[in-house]
Amino acid sequence: MSLGDEDGYGNDAGRTSDAYSTIGGTRQTRTRLPDGPTGDGPRRPPRNSRSLITFVGVVILLLGAIAFANMGGDDGSSPKSGAGTSDKTDAAPTAATGTKPVTGKNGTIPSGFAHDEQGAASAAANYSVALGSAEMFDRDQRRAIASAVYAPTVAAARQDALDKVYSDADFLTNIGLTPEGTAPAGQTFISRSNPVGTKVVKFDSDAASVAVWYSALFGLAGDGSKNPVSESWFTNTFELKWTGGDWKVTDFTQKDGPAPVGRDQAASSAEEMADAVEQFGGFTYAR
Repeated sequence: MSLGDEDGYGNDAGRTSDAYSTIGGTRQTRTRLPDGPTGDGPRRPPRNSRSLITFVGVVILLLGAIAFANMGGDDGSSPKSGAGTSDKTDAAPTAATGTKPVTGKNGTIPSGFAHDEQGAASAAANYSVALGSAEMFDRDQRRAIASAVYAPTVAAARQDALDKVYSDADFLTNIGLTPEGTAPAGQTFISRSNPVGTKVVKFDSDAASVAVWYSALFGLAGDGSKNPVSESWFTNTFELKWTGGDWKVTDFTQKDGPAPVGRDQAASSAEEMADAVEQFGGFTYAR
């Protein structure tokens, strides 16, 4: 999130013309899965150009479809500029503030965020992880993620739209998964969003707009994989509403980058990448 109705716990998901995309009203919301290798990450050994072009094309189409699935109209809950609304332009500090991280859980997703700017930023970071996770490819987990992340007014619609995208047999086959959305025997499917920073764009009591800058890992690790794990960079901007005692997503948009220059660093083997995903868990994000 991936990534849109949510992305139940979920590039944009929620983990389109890119992995996820949503078009609502006059704006476009993209929630995509990382497209193929982009040169943003570590340099990788060359591979068959036809296979690469085919894979990239398929993922781009998928991203567009998912983005469309995540599309949501303006329900009036998005923060508006004006009295009581602050526009943030300075970088927010990332040092510890002394505020304890949330301890609540809605399924596997953190919940109970503070009713302030820091709480909104923490919620957006955690939701981006859920929507971009591999769990989005499992129907039950996907619907649970969408229910936990999205506001009740949009959750049901997001669930149905995401089900159509993630259950498409051609899409699953083209990214190397089985019709059930699982990795072939001997391979490990990786879809993980890694936030590196947040920015509160707007905040107005019960509504907030928060941008999350993150790197995304996507692909299959293991012998015989034709879609090796690659890295991409995106920024998702989440529209959040305080509802039911917590921050929930009502809409979000996605754009590429900012992407750093890749170092001259050798790519790890498929076995090393698969082991890393198994051994290193994710974080609960809070300052």
